Amino acid sequence: MKSDIEIAQNAELLPITEVAKALDIEMDDLELYGKYKAKISDAYLKKIESRQNGKLILVTAINPTPAGEGKTTTSVGLGQALGRLGKKAVIALREPSLGPCFGVKGGAAGGGMAQLVPMEDLNLHFTGDFHAITAANNLCAALLDNHIQQGNELGIDTRQIVWKRCIDMNDRVLRNVVVGMGNKMDGFVREDHFVITVASEVMAVLCLAKDMEDLKKRLDRMIVAYDYDGNPVTAGQLKATGAMAALLKDAMKPNLIQTLEHTPAIVHGGPFANIAHGCNSVRATKAALKMADYVVTEAGFGADLGAEKFFDIKCRQGGLTPDAVVLVATIRALKYNGGVSKDSLNHENLAALERGIVNLEKHIENLHKYGVPVIVTLNAFVSDTQAEIRFVKKFCNDRNCDFAISKVWEQGGEGGIELAGAVLNTLETKASHFAPIYGSNLPIVEKIIRISKEIYGAQGVAFSSAAVKQIEKLEKLGFGDLPVCMAKNQYSLSDDPSLLGRPKGFTIQVREVYVSAGAGFIVVLTGAVMTMPGLPKVPAAYQIDVTNEGVITGLF
Repeated sequence: MKSDIEIAQNAELLPITEVAKALDIEMDDLELYGKYKAKISDAYLKKIESRQNGKLILVTAINPTPAGEGKTTTSVGLGQALGRLGKKAVIALREPSLGPCFGVKGGAAGGGMAQLVPMEDLNLHFTGDFHAITAANNLCAALLDNHIQQGNELGIDTRQIVWKRCIDMNDRVLRNVVVGMGNKMDGFVREDHFVITVASEVMAVLCLAKDMEDLKKRLDRMIVAYDYDGNPVTAGQLKATGAMAALLKDAMKPNLIQTLEHTPAIVHGGPFANIAHGCNSVRATKAALKMADYVVTEAGFGADLGAEKFFDIKCRQGGLTPDAVVLVATIRALKYNGGVSKDSLNHENLAALERGIVNLEKHIENLHKYGVPVIVTLNAFVSDTQAEIRFVKKFCNDRNCDFAISKVWEQGGEGGIELAGAVLNTLETKASHFAPIYGSNLPIVEKIIRISKEIYGAQGVAFSSAAVKQIEKLEKLGFGDLPVCMAKNQYSLSDDPSLLGRPKGFTIQVREVYVSAGAGFIVVLTGAVMTMPGLPKVPAAYQIDVTNEGVITGLF
């Protein structure tokens, strides 16, 4: 079979104006970015506000492994399959970050016969949203340092500057830097930091804002530093809000593209799920619900991260009610969780499958705690045996989950018919009784403990002395009622990536806690998780090139 990029480059795309017609979007409601990409106008989004909502289907997964799970591929394939069944469906996903694209993970357009196209555009620059977010973030940083240089009227304590610069690339040497070196006119010398753009608060703000008015309110209250008396200093006080909003004006509009089978896809925003809230924009999801009868969306990494934040942050802030959850797993990944090495995963091993399926079991239990019906799908590999498939199916059915095999990577929408049927059956026969797992009135510490014990399965939580003081300060400042955004490694239910399966008896280590006041949540850093990733020893960038004819190669 051809590579993902070869399949995408050989695909016959419809003009985006034709794709838009399937959602009753007229030419005047689009802002074209070439022939195959467009932004949806603010006027159209307002026009459809009174329409009835469709069904919201979340796609999530077990903890990621080197064996692969295929969550985005499943999301795309499910959307295509619903279309083949004559259903009006739309896919609502995140935009890829350049960091993972050039690092180890690769792009985020799906794979095989279940891809978003134009794939190269989506993975590399798309419509410039991430560049606008980066520019807005760094404008705020520049205004902050300039304010200090020009007399520091707000009395900012340069030892308590919390705003970080950002760049959409994995670059470990920027994690901790010194700025302001040189002569007097070059600013004050101080330690500074970078985060990857997808972990920036501006990204979270854009993805949670309802409209331009809400965006400006959120930008206004972002905390950039503290003054000498310990009071927060905001972007609004720096007079940064208007200019930042101007940079984000176009980035606020959702993007429309298509799948290989011309299913409409709204792709907008892209916060990481291990160090941010991991969901596409509220604006895009709510718009999709007005455009179609079925909306397929996803949340990043495993259900312990992306799905938890989708439920406890995005749904809470956006007023969303999910109707069903698709939980993606592979037999290979379950055997990996059962202790099988990556090079031995192609052999039948029911004992390892039984050991590793406890990871799937924990995610099923977690999702049921939110009151949402669950469908488990196995992303099929040729090495899967009938005995292994029967074991997983019975395991899921015994836990009140519908079950389906997905072959969308190989067969596209046709390979997702079984999954689509299971989803439709669940929607018709099981009601969603969605509720977040904790109330807003719980103290910050109790929210952290609730997630750590209920979702991760931790025995307890250990708070650093710095984290304890930070929590006390945040509650005194009136932020105690905000939800928490846990920053944790994605490979394990614990904060130790080496603990696979369903670890028990572990303690979550909380090292730092701070508020993203504009986004409206408390960020909790656990273990050794970092907000600026580094590149691996052999980055994916080594394989990417462009031919003399302008054809991109090596992108996956």
